Amino acid sequence: MDTNLDSKTAKIGILLVGHGSRLPYGKDVVSKLGEIYKQSSDYLVEVGFMNMSKPSIPAAINTLAKQGVEKIIVTPVFLAHGVHTKQDIPHILGIDNGDEHSHGHGHAHSHEDEETEEIEFDGDIIYTEPLGADPRLVDIIGDRVKNAL
Repeated sequence: MDTNLDSKTAKIGILLVGHGSRLPYGKDVVSKLGEIYKQSSDYLVEVGFMNMSKPSIPAAINTLAKQGVEKIIVTPVFLAHGVHTKQDIPHILGIDNGDEHSHGHGHAHSHEDEETEEIEFDGDIIYTEPLGADPRLVDIIGDRVKNAL
C-alpha cells in the first residue's frame, strides 16, 4: 500500500458502519475490521456506529469531512438487510429513500442520553449493500467448523 494518498483517493473516504452495543464485542470486531481494511486501502477509513457505541455515524462522517474528502462510501458491516440497513442508517445519513413505512423498532434504539451530532458534510454519500451471502464468508464458516472438530 502506498502511504502517500494521491489526490484522487484522498478525496474519497470509507465509512464502515456497525450496529453498536452496550457490550464491547461488536465494536471491537468492527473496529478491527476497519483497521485491517485501512492497512490494505488507499482511502481514508473510519468506523461509525448506529447507536450505543462511539464514534457515531455523524461523528465518523465529520472526521472524514475534516480530512477533506468529497465523497464517502458507507458500507454497513451487517450480514443482511433489515430495518437498520434499509431505514435507520439511511435516515441517519440523510439519504432516506422516501420509504414512509414506519416501524416501531427505531424507537427501541433511541437513547435519550446520547447526544445527536449533526453531519457537517456537503459531498456525495454512496451507501453500499451489506456483506450478504458472499462465498468468502463460507470459507470462514468452514474454518470454524473444522476448528471445532
